[in-house]
Amino acid sequence: MSPSAPVARGGSLDDPDVTFVGRRQQHLSCRVRALVDPAQGRGGLAVRLDERHHYEVEVGDGEVRVVARTGPLRPTVAARPVPAGRVRLRIDVLASPPGDFHPCRGPDLVRLGVEEAGGAFTPLAELDGRYLSTEVAGGFTGRVIGMYAAAGTVDVDWFDYEPADGDAAPW
Repeated sequence: MSPSAPVARGGSLDDPDVTFVGRRQQHLSCRVRALVDPAQGRGGLAVRLDERHHYEVEVGDGEVRVVARTGPLRPTVAARPVPAGRVRLRIDVLASPPGDFHPCRGPDLVRLGVEEAGGAFTPLAELDGRYLSTEVAGGFTGRVIGMYAAAGTVDVDWFDYEPADGDAAPW
């Protein structure tokens, strides 16, 4: 999304005017990163099932925050200030190990946070992935992970999706 891109007018990923560019999550475990400059807007990275089920790590107005939309609930789970300029956002999806089933845990864990230039990851939140599953939320398309601009113009220098070590695509 560049300065010549359309200006987003939505308030969140719940709104139809949000600009979202994503790709299907193809691996049980993966890492997604983007270098985002929110100087003229607000946006970030999201794991999305639909308008009522998504987790996002968003930067704008001098802070980075994690929002978890699950059905009618949309709390800000964590927030911290960030200096002006580019911010490296990151989402890790970590599949539960085989044989580690528990009825009170989801199939995976979603970590959302900020990555430092040297690669050190500071998670702001760890959320249960079951609320972004078709078994809980319905639907049939599965998750999409990508970049979005909720308001104004958000520049994204690069976007990277990679499977976790040794994780082959199950489909």
